[in-house]
Amino acid sequence: MLPTLADVLALDAVRRGNPRVVAGADRLDTRVRWVHVGEVSDIAHLLRGGELVLTTGVALPDDSGKLADYIADLATVGASGLIVELGRRFIGELPRAVVESAEIHGLPLVTLARETPFVQITESVHARIIDIQLEELRASEQLHEVFTELSVEGASPAEVLAQVSRLSSRPALLENLAHQVLACETAGRDTGTLLGNWETRSRAVAPRERTAYDPASGWLVTMVGARGHDWGRLILLCEAAPGPRDIVLAERAATTLALGRLLERHQESLERQAHGTIITGILTHTYSDPDEAAARARAVGVPLTGRNLISVVLRLTDTTDTALNLQARLGELAEATAAACRDAKLPALVGALDQNRVGVLLPLPPRTLAEAALTALADRLRTAFAAPFVLAAGSVVESVRDARRSFLEAEQVAEAAARQPDRRPFYRLPDLRLRGLLHLLRDDARLQTFAERELGPLLAHDAHRGGDLTGILRTYLDAGRNKAVAAQRAHLSRPAFYDRLRRLERILDTDLDDVESCLSLHVALLALESFRREVR
Repeated sequence: MLPTLADVLALDAVRRGNPRVVAGADRLDTRVRWVHVGEVSDIAHLLRGGELVLTTGVALPDDSGKLADYIADLATVGASGLIVELGRRFIGELPRAVVESAEIHGLPLVTLARETPFVQITESVHARIIDIQLEELRASEQLHEVFTELSVEGASPAEVLAQVSRLSSRPALLENLAHQVLACETAGRDTGTLLGNWETRSRAVAPRERTAYDPASGWLVTMVGARGHDWGRLILLCEAAPGPRDIVLAERAATTLALGRLLERHQESLERQAHGTIITGILTHTYSDPDEAAARARAVGVPLTGRNLISVVLRLTDTTDTALNLQARLGELAEATAAACRDAKLPALVGALDQNRVGVLLPLPPRTLAEAALTALADRLRTAFAAPFVLAAGSVVESVRDARRSFLEAEQVAEAAARQPDRRPFYRLPDLRLRGLLHLLRDDARLQTFAERELGPLLAHDAHRGGDLTGILRTYLDAGRNKAVAAQRAHLSRPAFYDRLRRLERILDTDLDDVESCLSLHVALLALESFRREVR
């Protein structure tokens, strides 16, 4: 970053001349691209803008109008300022016409009361400019290596911000154009304080340049986007004005983020990633304080504090496709869920939990019952998303601290419901009845022993003979022990089906007309399903 006029006036070579700002004192933040010594009145056409002009004024005209035109011409070509050494042409002070013209045209005007070798000023300023450019070059080379590696590895926004924060020792945030925080690296700062009233604070910082420092807020802001389409802002929180390396760091990180988004294909959106990170943090106790999770959620537009919360898990039931297509379908389900929440006016955290499940943390609006919210969400989602899935909900809890318990319950319900969905709009633990109970007890050795005792001989027979008598038993029991209906469902003739039932009775050494025996076998089959991880 080029030095400002204020930086130049602070140099020893300039201070020895006893400088005094006589016009444009409010524009000392103007950048100085170069220093030019000129003792001619028509110097303006030789400049390209950004030059600080040094003169003794010996060749300037006497006419007040022409002096004013001289100043106007310098301002028109974009000169950063004019320094006039007094004593040779002007004694004691500059003519009023010069000062007034400089004020009118906004050109910083400085006088030197003592004789000062201009060569010392030019050498000092040019050395400063070259040092800054070398520093920027070195920083650019180092940061190029870091962020090129991140780009090649396909780093997430959170990983990019972690590097930005590590390299700058400052908090770094990525927000979308709606001023919602998509990723945040606090650098040890309190998250609640950092993100408090974020949207309002962010909207107040609107620099005109793509990369700019706002002294009032202490924010270094750079736009993030590519191909002419900006979609976010990278913000570095600075306690003092950033240096050249900080500027390069922010801009290089923004480029990496933009490139990462361009390369995304079958991946979830940045908003879904941000929501998923918060949900995962709640589930894994990443946040040391629940208030941190609430602050992060509030920064993405989802208020969790002071509301009842209900966790929802959506699970795809058809997982026979390729891994890439499953990932794409899960991303579509997440986006459709987020859209359904918006349509139902239910702000919620929505993000993928793994390759098969989408998690939702739903803050219930005041006086809204969980059943009504779940029904509204399910109705809109089934209209918008065609692929089969189950929607499972946990218990209603009163705080973020208890949200993990609600999520674990929803996950258990989803896994159990996905094994034999019956097209309910949504599932809760009481809806699963016996199947839900068995699913909760699936890791209990006593239940595993019971199922093995009841079905072990039959499972061994199928394994050795390559048959599916276990499926025949399930069809018979699902049909309510109605042999005619069961034979039809099994696509077998009645004699063939009856023959298989007799074989089952011999293998299991039981009477399939006995109600209690069939009940015991049915429970064992449901338990067996809860042990197996494959979703039917």
